Amino acid sequence: MTGIKIDGIVIAQSVKDKVKKAVEELKTQGITPCLATILIGDDPASTTYVKNKHKACEEVGIITKDHKLDANTTQAQLNDIIANLNKDSAVHGILIQLPLPKQLDEFVTTSRISPLKDVDGLTPHNTGLLAMKKAALVACTPSGIMEMFDYHEIDLDGKNIVLINRSNLVGKPLYHLLLEKNATVMTCHSRTKNLTELCQSADVVITAVGNRNKFTLTPEMIKEGAVVIDVAISRFQEKLVGDSDFEQIIEKASFATPVPGGVGPMTVAMLLKNTITAASLSSQIGRQS
Repeated sequence: MTGIKIDGIVIAQSVKDKVKKAVEELKTQGITPCLATILIGDDPASTTYVKNKHKACEEVGIITKDHKLDANTTQAQLNDIIANLNKDSAVHGILIQLPLPKQLDEFVTTSRISPLKDVDGLTPHNTGLLAMKKAALVACTPSGIMEMFDYHEIDLDGKNIVLINRSNLVGKPLYHLLLEKNATVMTCHSRTKNLTELCQSADVVITAVGNRNKFTLTPEMIKEGAVVIDVAISRFQEKLVGDSDFEQIIEKASFATPVPGGVGPMTVAMLLKNTITAASLSSQIGRQS
Protein backbone atom coordinates (compact mmCIF):
# COMPACT_ATOMS: atom_id res chain seq x y z
CA MET A 1 0.00 0.00 0.00
CA THR A 2 1.24 3.47 -0.90
CA GLY A 3 -0.45 6.43 0.70
CA ILE A 4 -1.41 9.84 -0.64
CA LYS A 5 1.08 12.69 -0.52
CA ILE A 6 -0.28 15.78 1.22
CA ASP A 7 1.24 18.43 -1.03
CA GLY A 8 1.64 21.64 0.97
CA ILE A 9 2.62 23.62 -2.11
CA VAL A 10 -0.64 22.81 -3.89
CA ILE A 11 -2.81 23.41 -0.82
CA ALA A 12 -0.99 26.63 0.03
CA GLN A 13 -1.66 27.90 -3.49
CA SER A 14 -5.37 27.22 -3.06
CA VAL A 15 -5.30 29.36 0.10
CA LYS A 16 -3.34 32.10 -1.68
CA ASP A 17 -5.87 32.17 -4.52
CA LYS A 18 -8.66 32.80 -2.00
CA VAL A 19 -6.58 35.43 -0.21
CA LYS A 20 -5.90 37.24 -3.48
CA LYS A 21 -9.63 37.49 -4.17
CA ALA A 22 -10.24 38.74 -0.64
CA VAL A 23 -7.54 41.41 -1.09
CA GLU A 24 -9.23 42.62 -4.27
CA GLU A 25 -12.57 42.81 -2.45
CA LEU A 26 -11.08 44.77 0.46
CA LYS A 27 -9.46 47.21 -1.95
CA THR A 28 -12.87 47.99 -3.45
CA GLN A 29 -13.82 49.07 0.07
CA GLY A 30 -10.81 51.38 0.31
CA ILE A 31 -8.75 48.98 2.44
CA THR A 32 -5.26 47.92 1.36
CA PRO A 33 -4.15 45.06 3.63
CA CYS A 34 -0.75 45.74 5.18
CA LEU A 35 1.62 43.51 7.13
CA ALA A 36 4.42 45.02 9.22
CA THR A 37 7.39 42.75 9.93
CA ILE A 38 10.07 43.20 12.56
CA LEU A 39 13.41 41.42 12.20
CA ILE A 40 15.99 41.88 14.96
CA GLY A 41 19.57 40.98 14.09
CA ASP A 42 20.95 39.30 10.98
CA ASP A 43 20.33 35.60 11.54
CA PRO A 44 20.47 34.08 8.02
CA ALA A 45 17.52 31.73 8.51
CA SER A 46 15.29 34.46 9.98
CA THR A 47 16.30 36.85 7.20
CA THR A 48 15.30 34.26 4.60
CA TYR A 49 11.98 33.55 6.32
CA VAL A 50 11.04 37.25 6.38
CA LYS A 51 12.08 37.68 2.76
CA ASN A 52 9.86 34.75 1.74
CA LYS A 53 6.92 36.22 3.67
CA HIS A 54 7.35 39.56 1.89
CA LYS A 55 7.44 37.80 -1.47
CA ALA A 56 4.26 35.86 -0.66
CA CYS A 57 2.51 39.08 0.38
CA GLU A 58 3.47 40.71 -2.90
CA GLU A 59 2.03 37.78 -4.85
CA VAL A 60 -1.44 38.29 -3.36
CA GLY A 61 -1.45 42.09 -3.18
CA ILE A 62 -0.70 42.62 0.51
CA ILE A 63 1.72 45.50 1.09
CA THR A 64 4.50 45.18 3.66
CA LYS A 65 6.38 47.49 5.98
CA ASP A 66 9.79 46.10 6.82
CA HIS A 67 11.51 46.97 10.11
CA LYS A 68 15.09 45.67 10.39
CA LEU A 69 16.55 46.32 13.83
CA ASP A 70 20.05 46.01 15.23
CA ALA A 71 20.86 42.81 17.15
CA ASN A 72 21.48 44.96 20.25
CA THR A 73 17.99 46.52 20.21
CA THR A 74 16.68 46.92 23.77
CA GLN A 75 13.31 45.79 25.04
CA ALA A 76 12.24 49.41 25.52
CA GLN A 77 13.15 50.29 21.93
CA LEU A 78 11.26 47.27 20.59
CA ASN A 79 8.25 48.09 22.77
CA ASP A 80 8.12 51.61 21.32
CA ILE A 81 8.12 50.30 17.75
CA ILE A 82 5.32 47.84 18.53
CA ALA A 83 3.31 50.62 20.20
CA ASN A 84 3.63 52.82 17.12
CA LEU A 85 2.55 49.98 14.83
CA ASN A 86 -0.42 49.25 17.09
CA LYS A 87 -1.54 52.88 16.65
CA ASP A 88 -0.96 52.95 12.87
CA SER A 89 -4.37 52.41 11.26
CA ALA A 90 -2.72 51.61 7.93
CA VAL A 91 -1.07 48.53 9.46
CA HIS A 92 -3.36 45.52 9.88
CA GLY A 93 -0.92 42.81 10.93
CA ILE A 94 2.28 42.77 12.99
CA LEU A 95 4.76 39.92 12.72
CA ILE A 96 7.86 39.68 14.89
CA GLN A 97 10.28 37.11 13.54
CA LEU A 98 11.32 34.59 16.19
CA PRO A 99 13.59 33.61 17.83
CA LEU A 100 14.64 36.89 19.47
CA PRO A 101 18.12 37.87 20.66
CA LYS A 102 18.82 36.86 24.27
CA GLN A 103 18.28 40.34 25.74
CA LEU A 104 14.66 40.37 24.54
CA ASP A 105 11.80 38.56 26.25
CA GLU A 106 9.50 36.68 23.87
CA PHE A 107 6.45 36.76 26.17
CA VAL A 108 6.83 40.45 26.97
CA THR A 109 7.31 41.22 23.28
CA THR A 110 4.38 39.27 21.89
CA SER A 111 2.15 40.51 24.71
CA ARG A 112 2.66 44.07 23.45
CA ILE A 113 1.07 43.36 20.07
CA SER A 114 -2.56 44.39 19.67
CA PRO A 115 -4.67 41.19 19.62
CA LEU A 116 -6.41 42.56 16.50
CA LYS A 117 -3.06 42.74 14.68
CA ASP A 118 -1.62 39.51 16.08
CA VAL A 119 -1.28 37.57 12.81
CA ASP A 120 0.92 34.97 14.51
CA GLY A 121 -1.81 34.23 17.07
CA LEU A 122 0.69 34.37 19.95
CA THR A 123 -0.69 37.04 22.27
CA PRO A 124 -2.12 35.84 25.61
CA HIS A 125 -5.48 37.26 24.52
CA ASN A 126 -5.68 35.21 21.33
CA THR A 127 -4.28 32.02 22.85
CA GLY A 128 -6.94 32.32 25.54
CA LEU A 129 -9.67 32.81 22.94
CA LEU A 130 -8.42 29.69 21.14
CA ALA A 131 -8.91 27.63 24.30
CA MET A 132 -12.49 28.97 24.42
CA LYS A 133 -13.11 28.21 20.70
CA LYS A 134 -13.46 31.94 19.97
CA ALA A 135 -10.17 32.85 18.26
CA ALA A 136 -10.23 34.68 14.92
CA LEU A 137 -6.43 34.76 14.64
CA VAL A 138 -4.72 31.41 15.21
CA ALA A 139 -1.04 30.41 15.06
CA CYS A 140 -0.12 29.86 11.41
CA THR A 141 1.46 26.42 11.45
CA PRO A 142 -1.34 24.74 13.44
CA SER A 143 -4.06 26.38 11.34
CA GLY A 144 -2.16 25.32 8.20
CA ILE A 145 -2.19 21.72 9.38
CA MET A 146 -5.95 21.91 9.94
CA GLU A 147 -6.32 23.30 6.41
CA MET A 148 -4.50 20.20 5.12
CA PHE A 149 -6.94 17.90 6.90
CA ASP A 150 -9.88 19.85 5.44
CA TYR A 151 -8.43 19.85 1.92
CA HIS A 152 -8.15 16.06 1.90
CA GLU A 153 -11.42 15.60 3.82
CA ILE A 154 -9.64 13.67 6.57
CA ASP A 155 -12.23 13.11 9.29
CA LEU A 156 -10.80 13.61 12.78
CA ASP A 157 -13.99 12.90 14.70
CA GLY A 158 -13.23 10.34 17.40
CA LYS A 159 -9.73 9.66 16.04
CA ASN A 160 -6.79 9.00 18.36
CA ILE A 161 -4.02 11.52 17.69
CA VAL A 162 -0.48 11.53 19.01
CA LEU A 163 1.00 15.03 18.91
CA ILE A 164 4.75 15.09 19.53
CA ASN A 165 5.29 18.72 20.49
CA ARG A 166 4.20 21.00 23.34
CA SER A 167 5.47 24.39 22.14
CA ASN A 168 3.47 27.61 22.11
CA LEU A 169 3.98 27.83 18.34
CA VAL A 170 2.76 24.37 17.37
CA GLY A 171 1.76 21.84 20.02
CA LYS A 172 -0.43 23.84 22.37
CA PRO A 173 -2.56 25.68 19.78
CA LEU A 174 -2.83 22.56 17.62
CA TYR A 175 -4.09 20.61 20.63
CA HIS A 176 -7.07 22.96 20.94
CA LEU A 177 -7.80 22.94 17.21
CA LEU A 178 -7.83 19.14 17.16
CA LEU A 179 -10.15 19.02 20.18
CA GLU A 180 -12.56 21.27 18.29
CA LYS A 181 -12.74 18.51 15.67
CA ASN A 182 -13.67 15.99 18.41
CA ALA A 183 -10.35 14.15 18.23
CA THR A 184 -8.79 12.45 21.26
CA VAL A 185 -5.37 14.06 21.57
CA MET A 186 -2.33 12.88 23.50
CA THR A 187 0.44 15.49 23.70
CA CYS A 188 3.87 13.85 23.88
CA HIS A 189 7.31 15.34 24.49
CA SER A 190 10.89 14.55 25.58
CA ARG A 191 9.73 13.10 28.93
CA THR A 192 6.99 10.89 27.49
CA LYS A 193 7.34 7.19 28.27
CA ASN A 194 6.62 4.44 25.73
CA LEU A 195 6.39 6.85 22.80
CA THR A 196 6.70 4.08 20.21
CA GLU A 197 3.75 2.17 21.65
CA LEU A 198 1.65 5.34 21.77
CA CYS A 199 2.41 6.14 18.13
CA GLN A 200 1.59 2.60 17.05
CA SER A 201 -1.92 2.96 18.50
CA ALA A 202 -2.63 6.35 16.88
CA ASP A 203 -4.82 7.03 13.86
CA VAL A 204 -2.88 10.26 13.28
CA VAL A 205 0.70 11.08 14.24
CA ILE A 206 1.82 14.71 14.16
CA THR A 207 5.51 15.12 14.85
CA ALA A 208 7.49 18.33 15.34
CA VAL A 209 10.72 17.51 17.14
CA GLY A 210 13.21 18.87 14.61
CA ASN A 211 16.33 17.02 15.74
CA ARG A 212 17.15 13.86 13.81
CA ASN A 213 20.12 13.20 16.08
CA LYS A 214 17.65 12.65 18.92
CA PHE A 215 14.47 11.44 17.26
CA THR A 216 13.30 9.78 14.05
CA LEU A 217 9.77 8.62 13.33
CA THR A 218 10.19 5.28 11.55
CA PRO A 219 7.59 3.17 9.70
CA GLU A 220 7.74 0.66 12.54
CA MET A 221 6.37 3.32 14.88
CA ILE A 222 3.08 3.83 13.00
CA LYS A 223 0.20 1.51 12.29
CA GLU A 224 -0.96 0.57 8.79
CA GLY A 225 -3.07 3.35 7.30
CA ALA A 226 -2.17 6.05 9.82
CA VAL A 227 -2.01 9.71 8.81
CA VAL A 228 1.42 11.28 9.38
CA ILE A 229 1.98 15.04 9.52
CA ASP A 230 5.69 15.91 9.71
CA VAL A 231 6.03 19.50 10.91
CA ALA A 232 9.76 19.45 11.62
CA ILE A 233 12.48 20.79 9.37
CA SER A 234 16.19 20.69 10.06
CA ARG A 235 19.46 20.05 8.27
CA PHE A 236 20.73 16.49 8.64
CA GLN A 237 23.52 14.85 6.64
CA GLU A 238 23.69 17.91 4.35
CA LYS A 239 20.00 17.94 3.39
CA LEU A 240 16.73 19.35 4.70
CA VAL A 241 14.70 16.73 6.51
CA GLY A 242 11.74 16.33 8.81
CA ASP A 243 11.36 13.88 11.68
CA SER A 244 10.76 11.04 9.23
CA ASP A 245 11.78 9.81 5.78
CA PHE A 246 8.77 10.46 3.58
CA GLU A 247 9.60 7.74 1.04
CA GLN A 248 9.48 5.10 3.77
CA ILE A 249 6.52 6.46 5.73
CA ILE A 250 4.27 6.83 2.66
CA GLU A 251 4.54 3.08 2.00
CA LYS A 252 2.62 2.44 5.22
CA ALA A 253 0.61 5.61 5.85
CA SER A 254 -2.71 6.50 4.21
CA PHE A 255 -1.66 10.17 4.01
CA ALA A 256 1.67 11.83 4.77
CA THR A 257 3.42 15.16 4.32
CA PRO A 258 6.86 15.48 2.71
CA VAL A 259 9.70 17.69 3.95
CA PRO A 260 10.28 20.10 2.37
CA GLY A 261 7.06 20.94 0.55
CA GLY A 262 4.62 19.89 3.24
CA VAL A 263 3.67 21.96 6.26
CA GLY A 264 6.19 24.73 5.55
CA PRO A 265 4.34 26.40 2.65
CA MET A 266 1.12 26.26 4.66
CA THR A 267 2.59 28.38 7.44
CA VAL A 268 3.21 31.28 5.06
CA ALA A 269 -0.19 30.84 3.37
CA MET A 270 -2.00 31.04 6.71
CA LEU A 271 -0.04 34.17 7.62
CA LEU A 272 -1.53 35.78 4.51
CA LYS A 273 -4.99 34.54 5.48
CA ASN A 274 -4.58 35.93 9.01
CA THR A 275 -3.51 39.31 7.61
CA ILE A 276 -6.71 39.46 5.55
CA THR A 277 -8.74 38.47 8.60
CA ALA A 278 -7.05 41.21 10.63
CA ALA A 279 -7.74 43.77 7.90
CA SER A 280 -11.40 42.72 7.82
CA LEU A 281 -11.67 43.00 11.61
CA SER A 282 -10.22 46.50 11.54
CA SER A 283 -12.68 47.57 8.85
CA GLN A 284 -15.61 46.23 10.90
CA ILE A 285 -14.45 48.11 13.97
CA GLY A 286 -13.98 51.26 11.88
CA ARG A 287 -17.56 51.07 10.65
CA GLN A 288 -18.88 50.59 14.19
CA SER A 289 -16.94 53.52 15.68
